[in-house]
Amino acid sequence: MIASGTSHAAITVVNALPLGIGAAVGVAWPARASARLLAPSDRSPGVTVAPRSSSTPVVRCAARAALERWGPVGGGIRLRVRSTIPRAKGLKSSSAVASSVVAAVAGLSGRAPSPLAVGRVAAEAGRRAGVSATGALDDALAGLESGGVVTDNRTDRCLRRFDVDAGLGVVLWIPPGRHPPSPSVQRAFARRRAIARRAVAAALDGGWVEAMRRNSSLVEAVLRYRYDALHRAAAGAGAVASGVTGLGPTFAAIAPLGRLGRVARALPTSVGRRATVRLLRRNTEREDLS
Repeated sequence: MIASGTSHAAITVVNALPLGIGAAVGVAWPARASARLLAPSDRSPGVTVAPRSSSTPVVRCAARAALERWGPVGGGIRLRVRSTIPRAKGLKSSSAVASSVVAAVAGLSGRAPSPLAVGRVAAEAGRRAGVSATGALDDALAGLESGGVVTDNRTDRCLRRFDVDAGLGVVLWIPPGRHPPSPSVQRAFARRRAIARRAVAAALDGGWVEAMRRNSSLVEAVLRYRYDALHRAAAGAGAVASGVTGLGPTFAAIAPLGRLGRVARALPTSVGRRATVRLLRRNTEREDLS
C-alpha cells in the first residue's frame, strides 16, 4: 500500500516567538512525501527514509508522531520525501516537510485528516525535533490551506483565518546564509513583546499588511537585517506589503500579479537569488490529503 501527502512553503505575517501567537500565508512551493507499507515479513521494520539526506530529525519525528496519533500499521514503512524549499531560509521548509510526512503516514491507516489535524501533529514533531521553539502551527497550517491563518502555538488553536486577494503573488529574495535555530533567539524576541502585541492585534483584525510591516521591523531589529532599501525598492515597484519571512534571511514582497516582474527586477541581482511564487489556492491546498 502507498499513501502520499503534500504541503507547501509559507511566508510570515507575524513571528510567534515573542508571544506564542503567529500568522502566516502559504505559497505554492510544494513538499511531497510518499509512504509505502512494507510486508510484515520484510526485514526492515520501523521507518526508513529515502533519499538518505532526507532522513532528518524532523522527518523521523513527524513519522513517529503520526503513528502515535493514528495507530501502528504493522510491518515497516518506507518514506520518500521530495522538497526543493530552501532550508533555514525562513520559508517554513521543516513545517512543509513534516506536514507532508504526517499526511502520508496517516494515509497508510486509511485516514484523511483535516489540515488542522495534520498541522497539529506536524507542530508537535517540530517541537520534538528541536527545530521550532513554538511548534509553528501557523507555518504548518498555512502550508495546507489557502489564505492566511493566525494561530496560538501554545495551545495549538487556530484563532483566525483571513483572505488574501487572489490577484496577488509573491516575490522572494533569498540571500546566502541561514537563520539561527529559533530556540537560540527566543529570549531576545521575548524582550520585544510590546511591539509584537501590536502586530498580533493587526493580524487578528484582518490587517495583515500592517501586521507584516510591524513584524518585519521587529525581526530586522533583533537579527540586525538591513532591509530598509529592499522595502523602498519593493514599494516603488508596486508591492503592497513586504518583510522578512520567518527568521530570514529571505525577504518577501507581495504585489499584484501584473507587477511581480517589476518588483523582482527591483530587488538585488548581485547577491542571492529571486523567485516568484503564487499564493496557495484551493485547487492545491488539499492535494493528496482528501
